[in-house]
Amino acid sequence: MHTDFTLYAGLLGGALIGLAAVVMMAGAGRIAGCSGIFRSMLTAKPDADFIWRALFVAGLIGGVILARPYAPNAQAVALPSLAAAVIGGFCVGAGTSLSNGCTSGHGICGISRFSIRSLVATLTFMVVAIITVYITHHVIGG
Repeated sequence: MHTDFTLYAGLLGGALIGLAAVVMMAGAGRIAGCSGIFRSMLTAKPDADFIWRALFVAGLIGGVILARPYAPNAQAVALPSLAAAVIGGFCVGAGTSLSNGCTSGHGICGISRFSIRSLVATLTFMVVAIITVYITHHVIGG
């Protein structure tokens, strides 16, 4: 498997994510933790908080749709099966629940607030991701 390093796209994407986190904190006084926002949207009653959470999630999905024409060479992620998607989703949900947040909440917002808990969580995310990529690309995937 070959992947191209995209310096400028990565820099732009990272800057936009950071800007969105700053706007969310400055404008609404809230941390842009995607897993917490999504979980709260699913469990909350329809009120003002539900509306902004639903708009946030819709913006994430809409952003992908709007960006697609500008990335004609982007490839969809191929999953081996529906079972793999369900198991992967369960693992991500369990991990974000155990760590009280996800990469956006801990890695972007938490570290920028000098949270030791967020630093430990982000290091854990990264180590597990490195191990997972190694196993899937070099042990299982060949």
